[in-house]
Amino acid sequence: MGSARMASDSETRLVACLKGSSSTNLEQVQYLAPGPRDSWGKGSRSRNGQSTPSETDRDYGSTSRDHSKARESRRTTSLDGRLGSVETLPDATPSIPYWSAKRHLTCGNPTPDPPWSSKPIPWRGSPPGRIRTAHAALVLCLNIDVDPPDIIKTNPCAVLECWVDPHTMPSHKALEAIGSNLHHQFEGLSAKVGYKPILDPSQDDLKRFCQTSRRQAKEEAVLFYYNGHGVPKPTASGELWCFNRDYTQYIPVSLQDLQGWLGSPCVYIWDCSAAGHLLNNFILFAERRDHEVNMMHGGYADGTQPLMNSIQLAACAANEQLPSCPELPADVFTSCLTSPIDIALRHYLLNHQLPNSVTPDMVLQLPGDLKDRRTPLGELNWIFTAITDTIAWTTFSREIFTRLYRCDLLIASLFRNFLLAERIMKDHHCTPHTYPSLPPTNTHPLWATWDLAVDTCLRQLPELLAKTGTNLDVVGAPTPQTIGARPGRVGGRQDRSASAKNGEQQYQYVRNRFFADQLTAFEVWISRGGSALTKKGPMSLPPAGDRYSGAPETVAQQGGTDQHLVPRKPPDQLPIVLQVLLSQPHRLRALILLSQFVDLGPWAVHLVLTIGIFPYISKLLQAPSLDLRPVLIFIWARILAVDSTVQVDLINTQGYKYFAGVLGAKSDDVLPNSSEHKAMCSFILAAISRDYPLGQHACWNERVFDNCYERLEEPDFLLRQWTALCIAQIWDANDEIKVYGVDLATQDKLVALLSDDATEVRAAALYALGTFLGASGSEFPDRTGGGGSGTMYQLEERVHFRMEVAVATGATISIKDDASPMCRKELLVVISCLVKEWRGFFVICAWLYWEEDRKWRASTSGQYHSHLHDEDETNQAIGEWLDNFNDEERDENRVLLSSFFTIFVVLLDLSVDAYQEVATNAQTIVDYIMALLLESPFTRLDSSSLNVPPTVPVERKGSPQMSGSRARVPSLPSSSSNLLPPPSPGIRPSMSRSDTMNTLTSGVSNTLRRTSSFANALKTLAGGIAFPSSEDGRASPIVTSASSTLHINDVSRPPSPNLNFAQYTSPYSRPPTPQGPSSSRRSLSPKPSNQDIPEPSHAPTDFLPCDVIEALVEEDIERLRSRRRSSGNPRRHHGHGHGGHHRDHHGSIPSPNGSTFSIDSTNSVILGLGTGTGIRDVLPLKSTYFDWCMEYFKEPQMRQAEPDEPGSIQYNYQVWRQQRNEQSAAETLRHSATAEERRWDRPVATLQVSGHPLTMAFHSYDPHLVVANETDMISVWDWSQKKHLNYFCNGNPKGTSITSLHIINEEVGGIIVTASAEGTIRLYRNYDPTLEQGPVQMVSAFRGLNEVIQLRQGSGVVTDWKQSSGHLLVGGDSRVIRSWDAQTENPGKDLDTGSESPVTAIVSDSLSDQTFIASFANGGVKVFDRRLDEEDAIVRTYSEHTSWVQNVRWHPTARGQLLSASLDGQVKIWDLRGSDNAVDTIDLLPDGLSAFDAHSSSAVFAASLVFHPMEMLYGLGEPDGTGNKILIYSIPHSSNHGLQTMKKYSL
Repeated sequence: MGSARMASDSETRLVACLKGSSSTNLEQVQYLAPGPRDSWGKGSRSRNGQSTPSETDRDYGSTSRDHSKARESRRTTSLDGRLGSVETLPDATPSIPYWSAKRHLTCGNPTPDPPWSSKPIPWRGSPPGRIRTAHAALVLCLNIDVDPPDIIKTNPCAVLECWVDPHTMPSHKALEAIGSNLHHQFEGLSAKVGYKPILDPSQDDLKRFCQTSRRQAKEEAVLFYYNGHGVPKPTASGELWCFNRDYTQYIPVSLQDLQGWLGSPCVYIWDCSAAGHLLNNFILFAERRDHEVNMMHGGYADGTQPLMNSIQLAACAANEQLPSCPELPADVFTSCLTSPIDIALRHYLLNHQLPNSVTPDMVLQLPGDLKDRRTPLGELNWIFTAITDTIAWTTFSREIFTRLYRCDLLIASLFRNFLLAERIMKDHHCTPHTYPSLPPTNTHPLWATWDLAVDTCLRQLPELLAKTGTNLDVVGAPTPQTIGARPGRVGGRQDRSASAKNGEQQYQYVRNRFFADQLTAFEVWISRGGSALTKKGPMSLPPAGDRYSGAPETVAQQGGTDQHLVPRKPPDQLPIVLQVLLSQPHRLRALILLSQFVDLGPWAVHLVLTIGIFPYISKLLQAPSLDLRPVLIFIWARILAVDSTVQVDLINTQGYKYFAGVLGAKSDDVLPNSSEHKAMCSFILAAISRDYPLGQHACWNERVFDNCYERLEEPDFLLRQWTALCIAQIWDANDEIKVYGVDLATQDKLVALLSDDATEVRAAALYALGTFLGASGSEFPDRTGGGGSGTMYQLEERVHFRMEVAVATGATISIKDDASPMCRKELLVVISCLVKEWRGFFVICAWLYWEEDRKWRASTSGQYHSHLHDEDETNQAIGEWLDNFNDEERDENRVLLSSFFTIFVVLLDLSVDAYQEVATNAQTIVDYIMALLLESPFTRLDSSSLNVPPTVPVERKGSPQMSGSRARVPSLPSSSSNLLPPPSPGIRPSMSRSDTMNTLTSGVSNTLRRTSSFANALKTLAGGIAFPSSEDGRASPIVTSASSTLHINDVSRPPSPNLNFAQYTSPYSRPPTPQGPSSSRRSLSPKPSNQDIPEPSHAPTDFLPCDVIEALVEEDIERLRSRRRSSGNPRRHHGHGHGGHHRDHHGSIPSPNGSTFSIDSTNSVILGLGTGTGIRDVLPLKSTYFDWCMEYFKEPQMRQAEPDEPGSIQYNYQVWRQQRNEQSAAETLRHSATAEERRWDRPVATLQVSGHPLTMAFHSYDPHLVVANETDMISVWDWSQKKHLNYFCNGNPKGTSITSLHIINEEVGGIIVTASAEGTIRLYRNYDPTLEQGPVQMVSAFRGLNEVIQLRQGSGVVTDWKQSSGHLLVGGDSRVIRSWDAQTENPGKDLDTGSESPVTAIVSDSLSDQTFIASFANGGVKVFDRRLDEEDAIVRTYSEHTSWVQNVRWHPTARGQLLSASLDGQVKIWDLRGSDNAVDTIDLLPDGLSAFDAHSSSAVFAASLVFHPMEMLYGLGEPDGTGNKILIYSIPHSSNHGLQTMKKYSL
């Protein structure tokens, strides 16, 4: 049930994940924690064999989790490489919490970034300051044999220049050799740059070469290397020296001139004494010139960078002279920058004692090749690269590191080697400088690691040289053959022909353990709390601007997790892991460790990308190795979830084919845990296709669409979810692929998927249908979509029309009763697409509904209105319209109009949905239709009632009626009547209308609003209800009109959901100021002036309603034709404007309202009747579901959640709760034996409550009592402390009350479940403020019953909750009892009650999930079995009661017996195993009872009270003359204490 139980299965998966690896790889991986398969838990299987959500449902910051949704146990890793298990740890959460998954806390809204997060630094480098080197000028001013006048050389002194002794050959030959060697040394850093040695130039030559280099480099960077060892030191005014043509004079060259010749950007290397003068003056001149350009020209032209973007490296400060140590070359700075291994080994010789039997001559003959990592020299070079990268990463800021080490290969090599130069030259009292300036690194601890690596290598040198036959003679001066090839440097090419002479075995070089040890250190960091959060400080992730800048975006958890905690400082070995990817033996181990690191969150992915992993991880997609597949897929999923721009790289490098191949693999044996890896591949391919047409077509050509289609029915819910989302992105705004999808009947398969058990799969199918019908799947908010299903040129026009309507109708019928608000939100996106394309039909439906509603109101009020003289006007209009068609077309149009009307009625119901986001989105669509209706010719019909105030029907008066001692709430006139709409989460803008609308507003203001009433929607539109912001939870709305302003004080304001981002969009007002999702307060849109909205036309009318219907339908058909004609111009995403439509007249086709056809905002569709002037194009709605699903790949999956982590605050709290609950249960069991004999009269608490306490519920373990009054207010009390904890509103309509109350998930906390008389179920969390979890939040809300019988004295809605199975039974004033599955959030069977009488109580069998009892108002008691068919579910019926059965309970101790109590005071005991007659009858209260209950643990029942579920405690509510109070009693300590105050019986 818990995570411990899954540990063994997880370990098995790890072995499976590595199956097929070589023995070496398996040996490497034994240190590692779980691989990609363990990135999420395996979904539990539902009744039909399909898996239900696991990881997507995982607890999101709450302290509870579902055993079927819990992630798999994450193993800890021991230092010896063995996988640990948490099997022996206590399970802190053994219960099964429901409605606690992530979707219930977010409702499909992406989680906003925490306030302390910062924007990540671009890992590709910032374009404004990005530098790529294209050309290099290598200037050597040596003037060999002539010393400059201001330099006094020591004797002996350094003489080598580029490893050439200039005194061993003629000066001109030496100069050429030095230039050639310098050229080759720079080529070793980057061979793609064009290098030009410039030897002892004159001023004119220098100018010419500099200008030529700039022309060749164009806008790229030029490297200017200056060696001034043969000229005077630079001047303090910023001048360097060269020669005249006769080499008789030193000629100064100003840096200002040099800047003019070379331009920008440039990289400067100053290798001369007093080089600081050049660096400092260059900065001074560059600032001055940049300032002048900005003042005179307003900045540089495009493509030109400021001079301050140039990079400089200087050998020493302005007051320093280069070292002249004879053991080092004269150009020691250049040697460090271009040949670091050679100079590093010489530095080691100077500062360390060599191992035994190793001589300096041996060191200088270290064999190998710098490019071959298998040789000693190549391995040292590899280690040096890793160490210098790590030093830079751990010392410099992220911006500096990215700019200097990850934008250009040559610059990265120079600055990597500069760290060595700083170390060596500071030992000789010389301080190199750079611009931008860098902090010192010469004392970094990793230099000791470098020295250890060199020492380890040198210890093998004697045997290595002996076995390889290398000549140990040190070459003093280079020969002509070595000049320019391998000039006088450490090492020599290994003569393999001389090796293994006389049959001797060749020496096997023992590889350095540096990388293996660093991987172990990295592994220790991960396995020993690397994922834990910590407080800000030296051991935490530094903030932006410091090293590792870029705080994580999604680390903060909802609920109880402390917001001030941040990730730990990343391990120093991260850059080394990158280097290890180059090694085949360590690659798999490094990749799995890397996958564990990126699993920590987006911040970790950003760090890895900044370090430079992307090129390496891209090349690995070309590797054929199968053992790398799982971890590569995992890492790529994390990268694409964080940075979608890599989609372009995957297309350019053909890397997408790697994932398409995995998704299309037919054999599951190719990949372990193939379904989950295929789900990840589906996400990767979906991300590649998103907002990228080339990616869509590439995936289509690789048959990704077909493979996704084939896997829509896979058992794994995650694969079903992501294949649907992948289809959604592939055909998003792509008509050609939509045509292909329709040929496969993909839309039908997606509609069938709407009955899936997994909520996420249903929502994914809706998302795919939304993009199919024109909704935008783009991540950019300005891309709103539109255009329906596209051209569909292969279909006939009417077939195309019917297909779009059928898709939306099928989705509506399947999802309208869904318990998940997330699915209902996605349904509204689908409907909004249909409304946008077929708005004329919806205007017709709105008119029909309006007229029928007015008739109903007039008949209810008993009033007669002259404008209603033709009561059959609507039927007549439809009939006359249909008469224009033949029989076949008439039937087809009647069915189509019926479908539109069905969708419209569902829209009206959703506009008053109890969940605020759903209601707000639906109100946007409904008001858009209403705006079109008010601008349509229907308003000018002689018989129209659109301009007449609605008639007020007879309102039922009074509060819930009390009949004797029984409090019951009268049922509503119909199932869809008198629902008061919930508040919008945002503030809806006020609207100015004409005088006609002002009159209408004043007439509508006091009208009772019906659930599906068009008058309600019209009132909302015309009056402009201003809803309070999220901070104002209980403020009354204000209805504004031109004539009056009144307050409606009876509209409830229930708690808002945790993430409530839906914002109402008016069809009239201008677009509101864009706000981020984290903004909690919505701004009012400015009120348009009356000039912005034209007055309704008052031209005389000579048309009939059927003419208007025909014109509107024809306009919709013409819009479809226009869309189909655009097949030659494939549509892509369009950003729609938010203003009114731009109208461009094309002819003068007359229409009933005198308008002409016009162009839509898409510039492709003609409009006319259906869109009034000034109506905003607010549809279709835009979904955020894909972004929400994508967060799955941003959240940690390889470690336990905080509540499951032993030692965490949440874990310890749950362990404490579990132990306390067990003690409470044991205490109850101990008292149950004596409870029957003792008096229950010891007062515990008296609580003063507001209103009549109609319903109350005790918490089983916490001392909490939840009380609902006769209206819609809920109060929470701590009865042990007599403390009022909370008080909030349920939001049920006026005239209804809360008729059922439960507390679920009691073992891990608690969620309050309410059921009100109109049929709505609402759930609330965070009701206990002492836990500091935040304000009360609505978890979910849905319609528990759709059909409610109209009764004068009904029971409202009664429910029963079964925690062990997660089933909610809902009955009441209905002919059915509906079963809801809390895990799937789908309705189960609707069991026919077989009675016209309302259900008064429902109770489930504690020992069986399938049977329950229901009592009825007519005195009946029935036993139901949910395993049977709906009509045959009643297995027993008892009918001896002659009056209303108040309650029914299972016998607490006798199996198979039950108790029922009626209002006449009789209690009957029934035995399921006996006859239909009562076993016993007890006259409990002859005067009648108002309540009845039986204690769950002891054989005690009583009247007029409510028992505590566990403790020997009961509560009752009664008036005391001054108000209402609740009395709580328990068993006294002494059996003789007090007097009996209640009627109690023992069984």
